[in-house]
Amino acid sequence: MKLFNTPVPPMARTLRVLALLLGYPDAELRAHLPELRAALHAERALGAARLAELDAFITRLATRRPLEVEADHVELFDRGRGTALHLFEHVHGDSRDRGPAMIDLCQTYEAAGLYLAPGELPDHLPVVLQYASTQPPAQARAFLGEFAHILQVIFTALLRREAAHAVLLAALLDLAGEKAQAVPLPPEPELDESWAEPVAFDGCSTQGQARAGQPQPIQIVRKPAQAADTAHSGASA
Repeated sequence: MKLFNTPVPPMARTLRVLALLLGYPDAELRAHLPELRAALHAERALGAARLAELDAFITRLATRRPLEVEADHVELFDRGRGTALHLFEHVHGDSRDRGPAMIDLCQTYEAAGLYLAPGELPDHLPVVLQYASTQPPAQARAFLGEFAHILQVIFTALLRREAAHAVLLAALLDLAGEKAQAVPLPPEPELDESWAEPVAFDGCSTQGQARAGQPQPIQIVRKPAQAADTAHSGASA
């Protein structure tokens, strides 16, 4: 299987690799780690120091026990809001403002001819990155810049937990033209509160909201009538 089999805009491969590395590290993803590393180095959208850090992260995924890698991912991203990859969690939480924001983001994707898979939410960071990878570099950078303050929050939360994944957020901030740096964080809610089932949101999906604690597959697709290169996803890799 080829990860990148048609021409893509500059920076696109790096965005797609980062999207995949932020996804659930199942056996299929781990099998393609050499290709992901090669794509980062071939495109060189990031500096040499950051590429070296990403090499170390990929090596860590490849050499640690699979169950440990998967457990780390769940512990980091599915327990509590501080490191949540659903961006609007950090802005709106479960308030009613989140629904209109998600609809606006869906409409942004649809205007580009991209549609979410059933059950996926538009503010999931890997999905955001896959959309950005379809845009010209200037537009992709500007789009990432709109979320840079949220990326800084997630980066800081990962630093506090001494998580290797912090380098992925630092790389995204580089691509957005921002410097990765620690910022003040709001207090985390109690664990029981953060595990509470959120209100279902069905503005963008016929399947409703994904469940907390469940791996979030990514699959942004174009309508069948539009033959184009689809963004590679953790679900269909």
